[in-house]
Amino acid sequence: MGNVIEISDIHAPELGAYARLTEAQLRNRRHPEQGIFIAESAKVIGHGLDAGYVPISLLMERRQIEGQGRAIIDRCGDIPVYTADRELLERLTGYQLTRGILCAMKRPQMKPLHEVIWNGQRVAILDGLVDPTNVGAAFRSAAALGMDAVLVTPTCCDPLNRRAVRVSMGTVFQVPWTVIGASASDWPEQGMKLLHEMGFKTAAMALCENSVSIDDPKLMGEERLAVIMGTEGDGLDSKTIDLCDYTVMIPMANGVDSLNVAAASAVAFWQLGRH
Repeated sequence: MGNVIEISDIHAPELGAYARLTEAQLRNRRHPEQGIFIAESAKVIGHGLDAGYVPISLLMERRQIEGQGRAIIDRCGDIPVYTADRELLERLTGYQLTRGILCAMKRPQMKPLHEVIWNGQRVAILDGLVDPTNVGAAFRSAAALGMDAVLVTPTCCDPLNRRAVRVSMGTVFQVPWTVIGASASDWPEQGMKLLHEMGFKTAAMALCENSVSIDDPKLMGEERLAVIMGTEGDGLDSKTIDLCDYTVMIPMANGVDSLNVAAASAVAFWQLGRH
């Protein structure tokens, strides 16, 4: 069994990844090779291990060592397994652990855009989404509904945010993804140019006078299509919409004008994904 360590001091520096480091600090933009992210729950951690992600340490309730956590410990080798009762772990992290298990993992090196979408026919783009719950839900829909890859703009919430990973149910480890552009100034002009050079038509999900229905035959018949979902509340910027080949709407009933981005992404990916 792993190197089980009973927590005696919640301020111990080795526990910083679980308690004191912000998401930005975990990501470590200055030294990406030192970046860490937190996966939560045995199922999600298992998907990360299946995908080849490297564990650094585990944090789990004492009762999970011989419960759901046992199989995870066995897969992780001799890494530290920090443990305590539920109440102490909640004091340490500031939140209730889902299924009582967390895992600090090394962030992977970001793949280049061309590698991620080279053979893809259907790509989802998350433009500036700020809520990790919505990002996680969009990844889960993309993985389930036939999207070949997900691209996130530089202003989008990190897909390896703890909550995003949890809500995605680990599908963030399964669907290829990368950031489109090194900085916010690269989107939308440079990003759109690259997509078009690689043969993609672009479809902005937005309510405009010239919007076509999501079941438009020409739209559905495109060989390579990038479906762009806008940020919560404001949606897509007008500049992004103007640069797209299509503006696309989901027909609504009962006076409802739109769906939230998580629900809209599920509908869009189902209709336009690769089935």
